[in-house]
Amino acid sequence: MGQGKMATLAKDTAIYGLSSIVGRFLNYLLVPLHTHYIDPRSGGYGIVSNMYAWAALLFVLLTFGMETTFFRFANKDGEDQNMVYSTALRLVGGIGLVFLALVFCFLGPIAGYLEYTNHPEYVACFAIIGVLDAFQAIMFSRLRQQHRPIKFMMLKMAFIIPNVILNVAVFWLLPKLFGIMPALQDIYIRYDYGVGLIFFVNLICTFLVTFGFLKELKGITFGFDGKLAKRMLAYAWPILLLGLVGILNQVFDKMAYPKLVEGEEGRVQLGIYGACCKIAMILSLLTQAFRYAYEPFVFGGSKDRNSTETLAQGMKYFIIFGILAFLGVMFYLPLFRYLVTNHEYWVGLDVVPIVMMAELFMGIYFNLSFWYKLSDQTWWGAVMSATGAAVMIAINVIFVPKVGYMACAWGGFAGYGTCMLMSYFIGQKKGYIAYPLKEIGRYVLLAAVLYVIYLGCKPFATWLSLLINTVLICIYIAFILKKDLPAASLPVVGKYFRRK
Repeated sequence: MGQGKMATLAKDTAIYGLSSIVGRFLNYLLVPLHTHYIDPRSGGYGIVSNMYAWAALLFVLLTFGMETTFFRFANKDGEDQNMVYSTALRLVGGIGLVFLALVFCFLGPIAGYLEYTNHPEYVACFAIIGVLDAFQAIMFSRLRQQHRPIKFMMLKMAFIIPNVILNVAVFWLLPKLFGIMPALQDIYIRYDYGVGLIFFVNLICTFLVTFGFLKELKGITFGFDGKLAKRMLAYAWPILLLGLVGILNQVFDKMAYPKLVEGEEGRVQLGIYGACCKIAMILSLLTQAFRYAYEPFVFGGSKDRNSTETLAQGMKYFIIFGILAFLGVMFYLPLFRYLVTNHEYWVGLDVVPIVMMAELFMGIYFNLSFWYKLSDQTWWGAVMSATGAAVMIAINVIFVPKVGYMACAWGGFAGYGTCMLMSYFIGQKKGYIAYPLKEIGRYVLLAAVLYVIYLGCKPFATWLSLLINTVLICIYIAFILKKDLPAASLPVVGKYFRRK
């Protein structure tokens, strides 16, 4: 990969990463807020985990692969980028409106199936959020395709900051007003002691972000090409299948848990599992930031003769920093656990390393996926993801009723591990890419040794184990600087080392 390309990728990843990290950090402020005010025994956090799992599935259905499809067609020779954008926008918007009409026609039965008979408004709320999110996703993709990460970041913040402020108002400020306005207390209790208000806040903030896309919305006037739409849909449907089984790998456990463990106990356990998974999701920051920058970068340079080298180097650096994120969270888990303020949730912390490894496998699988995306063989992704999903679902269905949420963690681990291995071995047969396995292996081996030392030091006093863990993480960083990222190449501080 050329220095110029690496610099572009690094810059975009930094900006996308900043928006992701700052945004997720602000959202993480909601974890201590929610876990402090939502009693784990009430099952309220289980409702949050369950509804947002369904929302994730809904997002994949309503975007139906159009994000990746847009990138692919916008970078094809002979295609009108504006027409591609407008066609994608109209397809997603049209299907979203049809979906909304169907949901409101059958709201009662849908709410009954999801076990929210008393709160069909939760279902209606998320239906609207899903349609808005899907429509905005195409406009966010347009910003990425045009390499406009600053506006991308600003609009992400335009949702996150008001969302955090309003959530604080719901759980901290609103109860203080009960004495003055008793009707507020009735509303608070009516919506599961504030849990339902989280969803309404989300809807308000999602709606407000739409106003930031006024310029991008004008793109819908570029027209609609029926023949182009057919070609785009033909490309997109395997990605839809890929996305569906991919998201099932992520959220099936949280969707199915109330069915697998019936009664209030199911939502209680789901709340504990969902809260602890929030800590593990720190690794997803890296994956998301990398994807936002890497996808348009690779598709834009897919005709480059050095593209296989680009993929190989991209994989190596993703794994290096993915392992760093894993070690960082695990070594400082005694501190990160305070994100979940109510100690009653801590009984589920054993899921954190397993879920983080599953996240790392998912990131590697994403990096391995370009061989079939660039060759327009996206159906391969559907086959591999379906296999992984089948493994994950089987583990959940068989073992959740017996061992609880630990089966959810291992199900994701096994599912993504299956996808990752299949994609690597099949991809190497379809088009060999010289991944630097020896270099990657050195980092994996070093991380394994450091992790074993960490496990041996866990019984020590917290301050002593944190001190040892800091030394361990410094060893890993020093190895990176020595082997692959010399200090002189770093931005800002690199100037100091180059003078030396």
